[in-house]
Amino acid sequence: TMNALRLASRVAPRAIGRVGLQSQIQSTAFRSTSVARFSSAEKGPELHELGSLDHGYETDRIDKVAEPERRAFTYLMLSGVRFAYASTARVLVVKFVSSMTASADVLALASAEFDLSEIPVGSTITVKWRGKPVFIRHRSQAEIDTENAVPMSHLRDQEADDERTIQQEYLVALGICTHLGCVPISNAGEFGGWFCPCHGSHYDVSGRIRKGPAPLNLEVPPYKFIEEKKILIG
Repeated sequence: TMNALRLASRVAPRAIGRVGLQSQIQSTAFRSTSVARFSSAEKGPELHELGSLDHGYETDRIDKVAEPERRAFTYLMLSGVRFAYASTARVLVVKFVSSMTASADVLALASAEFDLSEIPVGSTITVKWRGKPVFIRHRSQAEIDTENAVPMSHLRDQEADDERTIQQEYLVALGICTHLGCVPISNAGEFGGWFCPCHGSHYDVSGRIRKGPAPLNLEVPPYKFIEEKKILIG
């Protein structure tokens, strides 16, 4: 009997503890279920279930099936606006490009024709091209031979005579001194070509600098013979 009482006293607390733990678990589960039910009951409708409060979408939208003419009008308006933009851009581009193109009078001044048949041998004429003086000299054979015989070592700006002419009978050069831009005097100077009185530069009959402060020969402009006795400068 004593043993039975001792065993019962040991087992009873354990049983009571297990029953208490199960009661706590059941209570916690009940509370969680109740909270979930309460939360689901209190939760409002989803955003997509609310709909449009002012019904603007339903009022303003175009029904492509019920109103096909409004869709066509919309497409027409969009196409017209895009065409207007494209036309305006094209006109602006054309005007810009045309403004960059030289006019007829400017193109006429860009080149000039000159007849050489009236120039006597040994003489020089001065013509105007693009607002600049141009010397055209009809050289004799003796002058050509003299210029061909000049050693390169005697020249500051070394150029052969045949490099400066198309036909050696005629020399074409800009009448502007390469020192400070003065206009030299024809048939003058120590070498029979040109002399610049501003600072004393001497050029030979080939237009090459031979003496004085000028650093370079007289410039030869772009030109070509369009006839036997006619040239086109520019």
